Amino acid sequence: MTALGPGGAFATTARHLRDFIQFRVYRPAHLRIGLQDFFDLRAPAGAVQSNSIHLQRAMDWLCRAQDATSDGGVAARYRLSKGWAASYPETTGYIIPTFFDYADLTQDENYRQRALRMADWLLTVQLAGGAFPAHDISTPREPRVFNTSQALFGLLRAFRETGNATYLNAAGRAGDWLVSVQNETGTWSRFEYYQRPHAYHSEVAWPLLQLFRMTQKPVYRDAAVKNLDWILSLQQPNGWFDQCGFKEDQAPYLHTIAYTINGLLESGALLQPDQPLNNEYVQAARLASEALLHRFEIRHFMAGQFDRNWKATVNYSCLAGNMQTSINWLRLYEVTGDIRFLNGALKLNDFVKSTQDLHSNHPGIRGGIKGSHPLWGRYIRYSYPNWAVKFFVDALMLEDKLVAELYRQEGVA
Repeated sequence: MTALGPGGAFATTARHLRDFIQFRVYRPAHLRIGLQDFFDLRAPAGAVQSNSIHLQRAMDWLCRAQDATSDGGVAARYRLSKGWAASYPETTGYIIPTFFDYADLTQDENYRQRALRMADWLLTVQLAGGAFPAHDISTPREPRVFNTSQALFGLLRAFRETGNATYLNAAGRAGDWLVSVQNETGTWSRFEYYQRPHAYHSEVAWPLLQLFRMTQKPVYRDAAVKNLDWILSLQQPNGWFDQCGFKEDQAPYLHTIAYTINGLLESGALLQPDQPLNNEYVQAARLASEALLHRFEIRHFMAGQFDRNWKATVNYSCLAGNMQTSINWLRLYEVTGDIRFLNGALKLNDFVKSTQDLHSNHPGIRGGIKGSHPLWGRYIRYSYPNWAVKFFVDALMLEDKLVAELYRQEGVA
């Protein structure tokens, strides 16, 4: 027996039956989501709510994810099988700026205080050498390059907001560790996923450049540029970046493709703020983004994994990657004025809004964003990862800002 799902037919195999039991899809709140995804009963395009409603539900979810732990960090995800996970240093690090931004937007001090609690928690889990641990804190505390770099976002923003040098000192220790374990080629492979370099380490270079701006220590800038130049050498004429996935033998997730693009885009904008379009890193990010936009315009659907010819290899959507891609397109619209990027981002945002359950009585589901749509897709299956929600919030806030600016330019009230 088959039923239609996004991108094609979904067969009820023994694996799906095992999943039904293993991930406790039989529970009422879980079953509701499972059936919605099975029959693709998303909200129609015209039925999604205003961004403010979707934003508030998402922020409520992130607050519950923080409250689900007792330490001030943010739970890595809500899992249908096991409930809330432990706090996750990497994503707590980059959720901090989101909370500060939402506090500014709403003028609600509660979000600012929550951000500071997250930053204070990060100080307690920093390892002796300056690194931050991989995975959530329920696992052994092993240093990890990428995770350390993402903690920098939170520490640097906390310093900017408070002037408390404790945060900057911790960021400096993290930056020093990143520089110390970098290879001569500009890559990072030690203390990294599968002990191999990744193109998405452009997201390591970007916070190092932020740290350079804060401290004026050239060692951080030099390490970042060395890595970015290596990543440029991986780009193919069609915009694709080799080594942009977790594994060599697996089609990369949109999540890591979007990381690669984002790190290049933001690094280039930092290095040449007055003329970002002339920056080679921004140009590389634009080339890859145009390839993704072209695929999206053809299919009207964003797949969760691609091969090096930009051909979709799966029929599910990676929702975190969708939101990261939306942010990249919005930023490219901001930099280039190319309206195609804005239009694509608005469509991606509406798609993900249509998958967000605003009314579930389950606190782990209501307002959250799934890893995959449908939820049995390969990326973070049967779970609601906190980073998908964070990128969702960032994308909607940026959309609102840019659309408001566009209306002002056109004289629309």
